[in-house]
Amino acid sequence: MKEIIERRSIRKYRSDTISKEDIDTIIQAGMKAPSAKNRQPWKYIVYTAGARNQLLNEMERGLLRERDGKPLLPKSQNGLADAFYTLHVMREAPVLIMIVNTNGQSPFEDIDADERVTEICDTLSIGASVQNMLLTATELGYGTLWIANTCFAYKELVAYMGITGQLIGAVSLGLPAEKPNPRPRKSMEETVEYRA
Repeated sequence: MKEIIERRSIRKYRSDTISKEDIDTIIQAGMKAPSAKNRQPWKYIVYTAGARNQLLNEMERGLLRERDGKPLLPKSQNGLADAFYTLHVMREAPVLIMIVNTNGQSPFEDIDADERVTEICDTLSIGASVQNMLLTATELGYGTLWIANTCFAYKELVAYMGITGQLIGAVSLGLPAEKPNPRPRKSMEETVEYRA
């Protein structure tokens, strides 16, 4: 499928708006993904215009808290500079789709082994859903970036969004203003092992 080969992580966007019809088409593709026990644990919250700006102000507040005082992820501080860059990328994109695991809990809460297995299965399901969305967006001529750097501002974002469940991350969406080359991939020898 050419979209698998052509998909890129886009970090520069044009300011053109995206029709609700195209956003709905992209999300509907995500909803067609397989999910563990057919739980369909995904919820997508779409932010545009002023609502997007307010959301990103909350993310910035969380990143500043993480940098300047009370980090939620003290062992991951080396990723904070990238998170600030990702915030800049998110401000450029005309659409942000926030991704929630409706069955999940905060990653800052303890859960037992059974709950952890369910969380893993639901996260895999959401990953399949997001991949469908990225490929559909590529087919429609849009660029996307799958974002996990929301983790640094987890508490601020969850409180602002007023959600229950687990914030998984985000996808930025817009017309690309760049055409990056493909990133290197590991070889088959490094990644595949056959056993008979």
